Amino acid sequence: MPQPANQNRVIKTAIPGPKSQAIRAREDAHLAPGAQGYALMSGVVVDHAEGTAVTDVDGNVFLDFIGGIAVAALGHSHPTWVSAIQQQVAKASAGTFTSEARVELLERFSRHAPANGVHRLQLYSGGAEAVESALRLAKSHTGKYEFVSCWGGFHGKTMGALSLMGSTFKDKLGPMVPGSHQVPYADCYRCPLGQSYPSCGVACADVARKYLKVATAGSVAAMIIEPMQGTAGNITPPKEFLPAMKSVAEEIGALFIADEMITGLGRTGTWWGIHHTGVTPDIVTIGKAVGGGFPLSALATTDEISKAKPWSNQSGSSSSYGGNALAAAAGAASLKIIEEENLVENSRKVGARMLQELETWVDRYPFVGYVSGSGMFMRVELVSDKKTKAELPRKVTERIFNECVRRGLMTMAYSAHFRIQPPLTTDEATAMNGLAILKEVFDLVEREGWWRS
Repeated sequence: MPQPANQNRVIKTAIPGPKSQAIRAREDAHLAPGAQGYALMSGVVVDHAEGTAVTDVDGNVFLDFIGGIAVAALGHSHPTWVSAIQQQVAKASAGTFTSEARVELLERFSRHAPANGVHRLQLYSGGAEAVESALRLAKSHTGKYEFVSCWGGFHGKTMGALSLMGSTFKDKLGPMVPGSHQVPYADCYRCPLGQSYPSCGVACADVARKYLKVATAGSVAAMIIEPMQGTAGNITPPKEFLPAMKSVAEEIGALFIADEMITGLGRTGTWWGIHHTGVTPDIVTIGKAVGGGFPLSALATTDEISKAKPWSNQSGSSSSYGGNALAAAAGAASLKIIEEENLVENSRKVGARMLQELETWVDRYPFVGYVSGSGMFMRVELVSDKKTKAELPRKVTERIFNECVRRGLMTMAYSAHFRIQPPLTTDEATAMNGLAILKEVFDLVEREGWWRS
């Protein structure tokens, strides 16, 4: 049963409405600071959601282009997914005994494994947990202890993953785990080396190769890399970059970990982000879409690598939540829906139509510097100057976000590195309805000259 089509906004009150304000005030009395920024800034309280539409307690309906930051790949409350969870929770939920639901999840996954032989799955409840397990597995298999990640990379907020973060997020959270190294990522719009593609010859990889020879202790267990960087701004590198980085990993005897938390399961118009390049990973970390909204993540690897000890010892790679029957039912239903409703193809097709429209905005608006994307994974760079590529200030992007919310669109426009990633179930009419709202706001920005602020 597919999700609703041609959904649109319905605005009945000022945003946030009186009921939302009252409930938020009760929450604010007890909730610790640091919760998700877009949820706090919007001020709304969700009552229910369906497909690409979220309805608040005041009866306002918003189109959701955030999708729980790519978690709601199936849209909200997909009936097939809801039914699977309802049936399973009435039978069994806690504990990690084998269940039919888990077997179904494993078998469905194996039919769409990221690469030949990469089918051995271990299950967890959060993305960082799966990444930490991947790091332990790489140590177990190689006997080495150092790791390489990329500038702009985001792999989670637990200490091992945090140490591999390629941004200022980790400021004042040190010391980091020893043996953590970062190298440039190929963002060709904002080239970290000040060069131009393709004449650069993918110089990022050459810099990484030279850096790792002199900066490491010669004991790199693995390189972890996002096929396309999500948190950094939905950055799509040139097709030569991932193969070049895989060759660097091979030269130093390191495993290649593809972090597919965001890019996996159809987000970029293919089943996996690595499928755009042909690279074969040794380990893949998976999350977001795999649970369809239920907290579920996973690690996939080969038969050989999975046997490494101590990772493969009984309880050596387990989690008290990982692989429980309820999570497995959610995951099996998610994979079934993605497969049977052709959501990978829908992502490719509808995403291409959205990108076609967004690309015209580079010439239309003086503050849209660059647009790119693959499937329902789109990037819009908001700038105050197209020549210098200076980022639009936060005070301006937050105004854009708030104006979108007021008009019935939830977006990630609060950042100059504006990410658009609606549910994979979003049909073309709903997608264009959302872009029409965004255009209203961009027209306002142009008319009032906010980008000059």
